[in-house]
Amino acid sequence: MRRLYPVPFRLIEESQKFKKWQWVELRVEKAIRDHRPESHKVYVDDIVCGEQIDTRRGWAERRPWLEKIPTFDNPEAMDAARLSEGISLALLRPRQVLGLDIISARHTDWTREEREKLTRELMQGDLFSEAEVQREMRQLRKVPFDFYYRCIYSTPDGEREYSQKIIDWEAGALFWRCRQSHGDNWEQPFRAKLEHDLIGKDLMFLMGNQHRFQHQWLIVSLIYPPKLPPQAGGQASLF
Repeated sequence: MRRLYPVPFRLIEESQKFKKWQWVELRVEKAIRDHRPESHKVYVDDIVCGEQIDTRRGWAERRPWLEKIPTFDNPEAMDAARLSEGISLALLRPRQVLGLDIISARHTDWTREEREKLTRELMQGDLFSEAEVQREMRQLRKVPFDFYYRCIYSTPDGEREYSQKIIDWEAGALFWRCRQSHGDNWEQPFRAKLEHDLIGKDLMFLMGNQHRFQHQWLIVSLIYPPKLPPQAGGQASLF
């Protein structure tokens, strides 16, 4: 696994805007200030998009790539691997998803510190002018809610419940689409996807930790192949 950043998606060329599970060719180098082994700086001007790995035959072409990722059945084992091996990206398989918690964010807009950090990242490499970056920052909306999955995991000491924050970009985009189509009633269609549709699949979490607080793990991506053995495969889009 590789963590590639920054990718100022709105600022790059349309031909370079890739999708999930799409092959890309690009130039990277190990991030200097980020000591997590998977973290690399990406040169977005070199992105060349290739084919997208499809979902036919129950994710037959995607599953081999999932098998290459360090995978754990509980957060304790995952964090033990962080301490012993230094990993900062991993797959986590919950035994049971109990539900989705939606909580108002502490800050409904970007804080000054967050804006400064995002601006610094976008300005790296001198690819974009300050005016372009400032325009992007004005358009970049912050989701005013935090989303958490409550899950049961099997541990050596028995079953334990955990609450884990979702920062998947796709979940944030789903929120804005539901807000646009349903207004104040956005929560019902949002829950229909995250709390019903995805839980009915073989839902797993791509977990990543933070550079400064590496003991804190977050759900950076939701991965939801059909359950095995499938009769017919296909990934349900969040959109």
